[in-house]
Amino acid sequence: MPFFFSRPPVPVAQQTPTNALDRIYGIIRLTLCLSLIMLAIWLLGEVLAVLFAATLMAIVLHGLARILRRHMKFIPYPIAVSLVALSVIGLMTALVWSNGPAIGEQFVGLKNALVVQSGDMRYHLSQTTIGQMVLNHLPVSLGGNDSTTPLSSFGFGIAGSVTGLLGSAFGLVGTLFVVLISAFYFAVSPSLYINGVLRLVPPHQRESARDLLYSAGNTLWAWTAGQALDMLAVGIFSGIGLYLIGVPLALALGVVAGLCNFIPYIGAILGAVPALLISLSLGTREALFVAILYSVIQFCEGNILAPLIQRRAVHMPPALAILSQSVFGSILGVPGLVLASPITAALLAVFDKATPPLADATKTQLETNELTQQEIIKNKQEKSDATKSRSE
Repeated sequence: MPFFFSRPPVPVAQQTPTNALDRIYGIIRLTLCLSLIMLAIWLLGEVLAVLFAATLMAIVLHGLARILRRHMKFIPYPIAVSLVALSVIGLMTALVWSNGPAIGEQFVGLKNALVVQSGDMRYHLSQTTIGQMVLNHLPVSLGGNDSTTPLSSFGFGIAGSVTGLLGSAFGLVGTLFVVLISAFYFAVSPSLYINGVLRLVPPHQRESARDLLYSAGNTLWAWTAGQALDMLAVGIFSGIGLYLIGVPLALALGVVAGLCNFIPYIGAILGAVPALLISLSLGTREALFVAILYSVIQFCEGNILAPLIQRRAVHMPPALAILSQSVFGSILGVPGLVLASPITAALLAVFDKATPPLADATKTQLETNELTQQEIIKNKQEKSDATKSRSE
């Protein structure tokens, strides 16, 4: 589906100097729009991250409300969203009420254990030449000796002042409250906000823009629902495995592994580091078992669970996922690192919807020696057989 940000293209035979000037003006407008978008991301990046987080949560509430209305069509949509929101709040309250003290104690113990283990590791590193080199290049926040920090740029200064005001007034809890309240209002009347966005688009492109918004929303719903199941599976398997190995604080470490798995690839490493540090205090054998456990879990997650769970979402190439985490992490900080994957999934969905597919995609695979002619024929035959079996 082609998408233009200016007037529809004029055939070459009908082009006049006026039409050529209109095309130039259209390119200038597009350049200005893109420049303003980049400037807004640079200056107000963290505020936009809060907005995107609220939108993502609203899509989750909207998707759950649609499922509820599918089985109970007599419930009005606003009431369905309210019931879903109350159910989620009730479930979280019940979990905190029943397991909150145990999880809290384990997290306090985990924090203290990590402090002790990081101190021991720093001591052992400082005894070797290579370890001293590593410490000299690590920032102080990570236990190193490098206390130099780059000067803040103009963009980060303004972004920090805006979000710093929000953080000083409300803190993390207040920011989460703003996200949840905004998400609820977004989910209660999504058409109001979608129509508001469409009014910013030229009239002859509004139908195409509507399709792009729907495509991005459906992709985010599929990605978020699948990622939630993925996180739950990784958290449960990690906690059970650590408990069987005999690692203390297995419950807290399992929760950390599940939460970190929201960030593809990098999250797997972040979730494994605390468990490895704790297991080192038990011995080399336990640390080896923990490393094997996390390797097996991530292998099964990446090759079995993720393809099954995320099959309805846009396929995200691994290199693009890692690069997006680097880009959005450098622009937005920690929120950008956490939200990089859903943002990239939405952008890929829009790109896939707005551009026509390649008719000769297999030609590129053939020329780059990625596939042979026999493998291409075999893949086409397998797809044809799968299509016939589904139709039957």
